[in-house]
Amino acid sequence: MVETPAGQDTPDHFTTIEVAKMLGMAVRSVQMMVDRGDLEAWKTPGGHRRIARHSVQRWLNARNGESSGPARSGHPNVSINGAKGPRVLVIEDSAHYQNLLSLLLKQHLPDADVQVADDGIAGLAMAGRLDPDVLIVDILLPGIDGATLITSLRSHPQFRHSHLIVVTSLDEAQRAPYAFALSGVPVVHKSQIVAELPRVLAACLSRTAAAGPSN
Repeated sequence: MVETPAGQDTPDHFTTIEVAKMLGMAVRSVQMMVDRGDLEAWKTPGGHRRIARHSVQRWLNARNGESSGPARSGHPNVSINGAKGPRVLVIEDSAHYQNLLSLLLKQHLPDADVQVADDGIAGLAMAGRLDPDVLIVDILLPGIDGATLITSLRSHPQFRHSHLIVVTSLDEAQRAPYAFALSGVPVVHKSQIVAELPRVLAACLSRTAAAGPSN
């Protein structure tokens, strides 16, 4: 539900900054959602965007699986188990790799709470809500490309304790344009997911355990 601070009247529209804070996104990501038609907006005479409250609520309802109008096509949020183990967010648009990653996570992290987003915009919103311990992100995504998504996540203080793992079908030469975003991030080629992902996951979570709980 879209919440309004106590003591204030319920507005019928928001600024892009306000929506970015609600969804845990960068302002640029919200602007992209407007440009794609995900959010209903108009511009003031001064050129500032105003986003309709009902469209923000509709977008949230669609992503949360609620019944307030038709949702955009996409993979629903998937919780493999309870939230006692690590929180893992998979941002991947291929149904095949969504299923493969979910099966691997269930096998190697049976207590994990696993959520799935099938595009970068939804992934940013879910990351803001979930504060995941591990983010598994594809480079090539609809809506917002993985490199931009990864850069946004790495620059956001909220995710400084989250471990990023990239999965991709691109070989090393094809990844060259994304080198700025991938520096220091473990990359698993999709052909090696079954063999390599469990080891990479274990290394990430062992560092989390060694660091102890964050304040």
